[in-house]
Amino acid sequence: MSGKGAPITGDLRGEGLSIVVIAGTWHDAITDGLIAGAERTLEAAGADWRLVRVPGSFELPVAAKAAFEAGADAVVALGVIIRGGTPHFEYVSSAATDGLTRVAIDAGRPVGFGVLTLDDEQQGIDRAGLPGSKEDKGAEAADAAVRTALVLRALRAA
Repeated sequence: MSGKGAPITGDLRGEGLSIVVIAGTWHDAITDGLIAGAERTLEAAGADWRLVRVPGSFELPVAAKAAFEAGADAVVALGVIIRGGTPHFEYVSSAATDGLTRVAIDAGRPVGFGVLTLDDEQQGIDRAGLPGSKEDKGAEAADAAVRTALVLRALRAA
């Protein structure tokens, strides 16, 4: 979690973009921090956006697919998966990651990936953009989604 090599964020112009933030409901303190970071970024960029909640990270891909079918330019997927004593962590992490990748490629539109895969709750608190957090992964995921949507818009206009 060094943050070394992280992309520069901020100074975005996302006017005219329609963004859907999709967030799971597990680990609400961490998830609420991720949502707040995405909101700050999208508001500062001037993008039109809305929030949709799903039960957990496993449900993020199907909701992202529906958002794209409804016309979204980008999706910001936010979730929290904490390792436990069973293989459940690996299954859900893999399904969410692979599913969101597939949805983005099939739609030809970006998914900002803000799904935290953690060993413990403290790692999530450190990454959630909360007071005292070292990172703001919700803001980073929203920034990546907007930047990529703008790149795709420029490529399609060329």
